[in-house]
Amino acid sequence: MWQRIQTLYLALACGIVAALFFVPLAVAIGTGGATENIYFTDNVYFLCLLIAIALANFTALILFKHRGIQIRVAVVACLLLLGFQIWLLAKYFNAPDGVVFKFTAILPLVASALDALAVRRIMADELLVQSYSRLRTKKKNRK
Repeated sequence: MWQRIQTLYLALACGIVAALFFVPLAVAIGTGGATENIYFTDNVYFLCLLIAIALANFTALILFKHRGIQIRVAVVACLLLLGFQIWLLAKYFNAPDGVVFKFTAILPLVASALDALAVRRIMADELLVQSYSRLRTKKKNRK
């Protein structure tokens, strides 16, 4: 399981999504210079979407024996992360004055890229297994 690069990609994406539960999204600067951190989990909708994304990434990580299902779940996680990033982008452009977004706002995009890389590698493995299987059946039929 861990010897495959796609497993590392999925584990990194899972770790990044897990980190989103604890890192701040932005800093609100109030009057008098008082600052307050705004976390991803402060918004209930963000929290529900993060839980769904984390479950999808973890499911894709543990489904290494079922590559077809793993590809589908990783694609769903990738699309959810892209949707989440677009939602964050909309929040960024509609943010009031005094709200400064941190670099952690682009972490869903990084996790989505890792999921996409994992999907490519899983597909390559599946095609390799299918080609070996096809060769084996041809060899069997020849005897």
